[in-house]
Amino acid sequence: MFESGCFPMSEKRPFVTKAQLEAIVQQYPTPFHLYDEKGIRENARRLREAFAWNPGFKEFFAVKATPTPAILKLLREEGCGADCSSLTELMLADRCGFRGGEIMFSSNDTPAEEFRLAARLGATINLDDFTHIDFLKDTIGFIPETISCRYNPGGTFSIGAGGEGFQVMDNPGEAKYGFTRAQLTEGFQKLKAMGAKRFGLHAFLASNTLSNAYYPTLAGILFRTAVELQAETGCHIAFINLSGGVGIPYRPEQSANDILAIGEGVRKRYEEILVPAGMGDVAICAELGRFMLGPYGCLVTRATHFKHTYKEYVGVDACAANLMRPAMYGAYHHITVMGKEDAPCDHRYDVTGALCENNDKFAVDRMLPQIDLGDLLVIHDTGAHGYSMGYNYNGRLRSAEVLLRSDGSTQLIRRAETPDDYFATMIF
Repeated sequence: MFESGCFPMSEKRPFVTKAQLEAIVQQYPTPFHLYDEKGIRENARRLREAFAWNPGFKEFFAVKATPTPAILKLLREEGCGADCSSLTELMLADRCGFRGGEIMFSSNDTPAEEFRLAARLGATINLDDFTHIDFLKDTIGFIPETISCRYNPGGTFSIGAGGEGFQVMDNPGEAKYGFTRAQLTEGFQKLKAMGAKRFGLHAFLASNTLSNAYYPTLAGILFRTAVELQAETGCHIAFINLSGGVGIPYRPEQSANDILAIGEGVRKRYEEILVPAGMGDVAICAELGRFMLGPYGCLVTRATHFKHTYKEYVGVDACAANLMRPAMYGAYHHITVMGKEDAPCDHRYDVTGALCENNDKFAVDRMLPQIDLGDLLVIHDTGAHGYSMGYNYNGRLRSAEVLLRSDGSTQLIRRAETPDDYFATMIF
């Protein structure tokens, strides 16, 4: 389920010091998710720099990754839009100040009320299926002049980069998302006849790739498809959405993607494919979530119990209700014992939460420094798909979210749940 191994702690350091954290926990009891404003802003600016060659570039942050108002507002200040996939995410984007074309609505099996709200907000609607064309028209009474379609090329793709290969969605043909290639042509023609004037093309074929080749390779697929579609249908393709999939190094021995190299790789494909076809005005979009936020959030927890049976267990005051990925996927999240960053990793532990499920473990057979009662532990890379995947099994309450401001101060950006919250929807 988890790799054991002990990697040098210096390879993956928290963005907060022990002294800072000791002060923070005096104000906010553990567990809580902590976010790094400085890191988030700097990363957003690097992304913008990487695609500055494309005047129309826009990052639509994947709201599902971190649906926290203070974070969304921060990203909007940095020029990002919002990618939404549900009614409440649309409502959240609206309440955070995103307007019209700043919102991309990408959903599947979409209820009518969600299309209605997306249209009312002026969001760009990204259709997932050919049958949704008529459904959208019947639901809102018209086809928007700007519309996008999601493409699923099917088949199995393997992309190699510098000797490191990876699979793209293993088999896109088994995924529930998107139009087939033939449906794209028919769909664009139909949408044009129904009043659409500006078209977008979108595909999401991979998750958490650690290769600078993924985005440029996907761009090549979409750029060639766009050239074909424009020739076949006469539709004006105004933007191409490369979606997400650019990953982060959860493990300390992994190397981070180079977003500047990725942007340059996409630029080369753009100039090789789109510019010669007279499509040099196409805007590039992205909907990165994990890349934008993952490394700039952590789960702060405290060692509360020890169990010495067939294994050595460290119990902490966080559980899978605060961070589901290790229990759900067997996902690796690095752990730092604060104040012991340079101590030898000479103790083997399972780090566990309090849920009545045996998979409620943040680490299995993890080599760590000796942990003492009360030690603060930082679980890394929870800035995306961390708090957002929380739940209330066993009646456990979701934790607070705290923002470490660029000036070193802190701000509570979501309070911890209380028992009153838990009982609020119950009918006795």
